[in-house]
Amino acid sequence: MDAFLGTERNPLQVAVVGSGPSGFYAAEALLKSGQAVRVDMIERLPAPYGLVRYGVAPDHPKLKEAILAYQVIAQLPHFSLLANVNVGRDIEVDELRAHYHAIVFACGAEADRRLGVPGEDLAGSHTATEFVAWYNGHPDYRERSFDLSAEVAVVIGQGNVAADVCRILAKSVDELRATDIAQHALDALAASRVREIHLIGRRGPAQAKFTNKELKELGELACCDTQVDPRDLALNAESLAELQSKANYISAKNVEILRDLAARALGGRPRRLLFRFLESPLELVGAGRLEELVLVRNRLEGSPFQQSAHSTGETARLRCGLLFRSIGYAGVPIPGCPFDARQGIFPTRDGRLVDATDAVIPGLYAAGWIKRGPSGIIGTNRADSVATVKSLLADVPSLPSGAKAGSAGLAPLLAQRAVRAVSLDDWRVIDAHEVARGEPLGKPREKFTRVAEMLGCLDGGAVSQR
Repeated sequence: MDAFLGTERNPLQVAVVGSGPSGFYAAEALLKSGQAVRVDMIERLPAPYGLVRYGVAPDHPKLKEAILAYQVIAQLPHFSLLANVNVGRDIEVDELRAHYHAIVFACGAEADRRLGVPGEDLAGSHTATEFVAWYNGHPDYRERSFDLSAEVAVVIGQGNVAADVCRILAKSVDELRATDIAQHALDALAASRVREIHLIGRRGPAQAKFTNKELKELGELACCDTQVDPRDLALNAESLAELQSKANYISAKNVEILRDLAARALGGRPRRLLFRFLESPLELVGAGRLEELVLVRNRLEGSPFQQSAHSTGETARLRCGLLFRSIGYAGVPIPGCPFDARQGIFPTRDGRLVDATDAVIPGLYAAGWIKRGPSGIIGTNRADSVATVKSLLADVPSLPSGAKAGSAGLAPLLAQRAVRAVSLDDWRVIDAHEVARGEPLGKPREKFTRVAEMLGCLDGGAVSQR
């Protein structure tokens, strides 16, 4: 046996945990590194693609085209998929370490940050992640329900996910019918009585985190008038200074778009979307379920790019029956890995996991949101994953050089635990079934929304059409 890792006689065995953008970009960097590498991508759901499949809004099909690139990566020699395998439940991290030279965690940020105000857990108060995953057919959220009978809905947050939630609430069912939105969500939205949507941010227009395209779309809704109060666009000197920075062109364009919206006349459409700036939730009020939101008016303090929102003490009350918070995301811990609960990430240095003493843990790495927090867009993760793989490859001479079994070593453990691992070929069968289910509905696909349905079509069982 060749003593050197990364040769054909002794290939580097790497497990990539997570099959979203970061996981695929890490796999690509490893498999194109010039070394002999075997990559097993481990995904807890039977379906790959993570955020692109379950996070991108159904009315944004162009963003889902990233999947085409991941399909190409999956065809590279020595790539394999082990889906429907939950690391930390079906397989322990120490068991992975026994069968792989290195593990790259690319498992994203699945949890939402909390508002931390009284009444946050009242019925009618939800996270944006719940709603987005529900209408995208995520199996974990299939049984969630949202009372869309309220006429006034509130979305807290001013980033792209908040914009997605507003758009789905504001669009007609006819506008969504030909997308890959889950049928159960389409049925519920058809009965929606939501007529007024308040999009609320704690800071001002210059600090909103929309991309220009997402913000512009909110002003182009066929069934919804979009309103911006011109008084909210009277910016303080520090915000004006921020907009002068060439690096801050996205925010400058956002303010330009908002000024255009503020100057428009209302079109008499059946729904309204109202932008509200410099307000924070103070309390959610209701007898058993959300009836009213108490807001506090803010002012900005600090130097340009360092401004934070501070309460003025002035409050307002808004009657509403539905609220979604979209104020940031956090990773979730996996037993056997260090976790920074405050930041919601795996602590790392140059992509290498570090323990409580800041010492590097050999063979463990992270990429994407679980490494750096929820920032950037889908493509941002490529450079991040490449950087982590660069650290991993630099460490190869110091990793134990003994042969590792990779997925062959996991197979008996999974069989013993009655875990049905889904291979890449298995996924292609599921994928073909979904596309076929969508055809008579005029949709690109009708997703399976339950794990049992996905596995059932592999075993030749009958599967539900809903």
